[in-house]
Amino acid sequence: MEFKTVQDAFNHYRNTSLEDIESRAAQIKGTIDNDPNADVTSINVEIEGLNQAKENIQDKQNGDDDMTERSQFNPITGMNFNQNQVPTENIFESAEYRSAFYKTMLGQKLDDVETRTFNQAMEKQEAEHRADAFNTTTNSAAVLPTQTLNEVISKARTMGGLIGHVRNFNIPTNISVPIGTPTSKAQWHAEGTPVESERATTTAVQFAGYEIIKVFSISAAAKKMSVQAFESYMIDELTNCVMEAIAEALVNGTGSGQGTGLDTGITWDETNSLGLTGDYTDFTQALAILKRGYAAGAKFAMNNATLYNKVYSLVDNNNRPIFIADPKNESVGRILGKEVVIDDNIADDTIILGNFQYMGYNMPQGLMLEVSRESSFKSGLVDYRAMAIADTKPLVDEAFIKLTATSEA
Repeated sequence: MEFKTVQDAFNHYRNTSLEDIESRAAQIKGTIDNDPNADVTSINVEIEGLNQAKENIQDKQNGDDDMTERSQFNPITGMNFNQNQVPTENIFESAEYRSAFYKTMLGQKLDDVETRTFNQAMEKQEAEHRADAFNTTTNSAAVLPTQTLNEVISKARTMGGLIGHVRNFNIPTNISVPIGTPTSKAQWHAEGTPVESERATTTAVQFAGYEIIKVFSISAAAKKMSVQAFESYMIDELTNCVMEAIAEALVNGTGSGQGTGLDTGITWDETNSLGLTGDYTDFTQALAILKRGYAAGAKFAMNNATLYNKVYSLVDNNNRPIFIADPKNESVGRILGKEVVIDDNIADDTIILGNFQYMGYNMPQGLMLEVSRESSFKSGLVDYRAMAIADTKPLVDEAFIKLTATSEA
């Protein structure tokens, strides 16, 4: 049954039981999850009527005429939803902002609470200058909801490569931040004797701000998509474009208009570089050079071709393979006890040994998503522009050792 107004829906459900209302809410949620062509506007009207009818029944049961306590269920988002109040704290983390954000991107109608939440978020965004770093051209640009951003980053860490092993920062650009380096261990103390203080050793890192931009188009029919389906699509798209750009910069970034990678950001010389001659002693020598403080969490990084062409068949003097596959823990395997990380951004015949907690990327502003329905007017498409301010950089040069195959190897 379709209702034209909230009042019609309320009158229909006000004399039903709470069980019937909850049952209808579950049916609506199933419709949204399974029918991408569902009329979201009509469904929202019915949900509003259900909320008011449920509240009316509860007020009668409790004998309470206070109308400030509202229903807390919303089948659209599957999360708690306060019908009257706009969140005042952590607004970008709220379910209301998340729902309003995706409805705005889809061109769907927002209800009153979603409208006020979105407007308040935009005011907060301007007050915090979160949008100043982005070159936006329309008023349909908004910072990605915190939950979605976290899912994008989480998914990026499962796509393989170094991005799942380096540090993720969220600090302002062009500010020098101290990073601690390994220090000496504590010492046994003789009672009553003075102890000399030790100054902590730190190194400073300063991230710049470089733009990452990706424009992609989808059919205008996406307006009929549910919030959940559209969010899932956005997570995949943002992971594939923005996070892959960061992953590539972690290795090969030049530092000019983009992040700085391991290959160009570290001065490689005889103190931290070895030849990959095809003997297992290459790896034992590399581990010997790496300082003990970094070696505890060190890993070998290389591309897939290097693993199988240069490492897979190596054995020691007792004919024991130095590479041991590790299917039990769902990792690639280990070389001399150190985990192997496969990253196809690394050049062939190159292996980097290091503690990748001393390599990092920074995204101070999160992600901005902007929608335009004018640029593809003739084709009937809707354009979306994803933008991020980011940088990548080695934090401590001495945490890495490079092995490169010689011409004879």
